[in-house]
Amino acid sequence: MHKLKITVEKIDGYCNLPMLVGDSFVVGERGKISIPQGNYMCLWALQSMMPIFPLLQRSDPQKGDWARKSSQLFVCPDPKGGVHYRIERITEE
Repeated sequence: MHKLKITVEKIDGYCNLPMLVGDSFVVGERGKISIPQGNYMCLWALQSMMPIFPLLQRSDPQKGDWARKSSQLFVCPDPKGGVHYRIERITEE
């Protein structure tokens, strides 16, 4: 399984958490979430992204699978927030 890095790419509105551009966290094996000390993760944004995590973490996706792209974009479900996240696979070397 791939690890995923989720990064705040831009903010079009106002995030009261506060999430800041460049903030990130990692989703690893068995759903382990690693958030750098002193940073936050919005639970509402996380729950909107969670259904896609297993698909993006697959080690051997099917040929032609759209999940093979290097990253995916998501926007926080809060209409006033407008926090854009980029989800990228971390390639283990």
